[in-house]
Amino acid sequence: MNNLRDVWSSRFVHYISEVQKYMQFIFTGHIAIVLVFLVGAGGYQYSEWLKVVSTDFPAQTLIAVIVGIILAFSRPTTLLREPDQVYLLPLESKMPQYFKKALAWTFWSQVWLVAIVYIISIPLLKAVTALTTFDIWTMLVLILVLKYLSVQGEFSYRYSARGHFIWGDRFIRAIIFALTVYMGLQAQLILAIVLTVIACVYVVVFRKKCDGEPVPYEHFVKLEQNRMMSFYRFANYFTDVPHLHGSIRHRSWLDWLYKFVPYSKGNAQKYLVFRTFIRTDDHFYLWVRLTAISAVIVAFVDIPFLAWGMAAALSFATTIQLKQALLSGGDFRMDMLYPQPENARKKAVQQIVRLAMIVQAIIVGLCGIMQPMFFITILVIIIVSELTAKITKS
Repeated sequence: MNNLRDVWSSRFVHYISEVQKYMQFIFTGHIAIVLVFLVGAGGYQYSEWLKVVSTDFPAQTLIAVIVGIILAFSRPTTLLREPDQVYLLPLESKMPQYFKKALAWTFWSQVWLVAIVYIISIPLLKAVTALTTFDIWTMLVLILVLKYLSVQGEFSYRYSARGHFIWGDRFIRAIIFALTVYMGLQAQLILAIVLTVIACVYVVVFRKKCDGEPVPYEHFVKLEQNRMMSFYRFANYFTDVPHLHGSIRHRSWLDWLYKFVPYSKGNAQKYLVFRTFIRTDDHFYLWVRLTAISAVIVAFVDIPFLAWGMAAALSFATTIQLKQALLSGGDFRMDMLYPQPENARKKAVQQIVRLAMIVQAIIVGLCGIMQPMFFITILVIIIVSELTAKITKS
């Protein structure tokens, strides 16, 4: 405990191993296929749009606003735990060395997002502005500097204000950063540097306020717990997270759907599985999310084969995940007390998954009704879903 850098390093190793454990379930083969299609479709649509984009398109304003907002969100990753409120209290004077390591990781783990967004916007800047290559890449360097200031600024503000009114701080930083990027994209480098200095002063003011203040362990611990819980909830869409259980909601506004699966003695398993699908957040939102993604892609991608491929990939992902989720019940269920055929639940799951995928096919097909041969999308989703349900293990 004497060297807090070692404490950070050991926690960082544990954190990375924990993330990797679940990432292998998130980035599976079918997700990789979906991402490849999304990147390819998006890149093609973007390149085609650049050929016809008007020279008066407000590219600088749009990019400045987007980059400014992304820069403003710089939540620190401290990896602090609840016991630290007691055990690290005697080492409070040495905590700056711990936070130095934490903020370095925060910067490198977040800077890639804003860098990618800006790099993607470079072709647009070249198409509608007269910026030189030097101007464009100088702005990238300036954006990296702003990201560093943002990380330091949000941490200092949270430290001094105990996290209160963080949205106000983010709003101010977003305005400063957006104006800085806008001036830089207008080739007003001097004004951009002046605004960067203002951002530095803003950060220094809150850093000074941290002097003499006790470490807000409670706020940073809660922040870390919320961050990890968000990751676990996301991972739980792809695999079971042992210490996380999906919440159950009544969803009374969907009670009318139960008419399609009426309750009866011979229909018990189908009725129970259907209610499980509707009421369990993990199952229901999994279907809603993938259906929405498929619908948006089909509606806006005007390349038929690409849209069909994406719909097929998402149909496969929805079917296999929904089937596995509905089959993976607890070790004991009340329906086990009643005489039911051994494969009754498997048949019920297949029927409910088929019903859900037919509805998905109809929704996606209607969203792409303006595209040529939109009905093929419906057939593709249903065929891929049926094949997936039959090929995958029960």
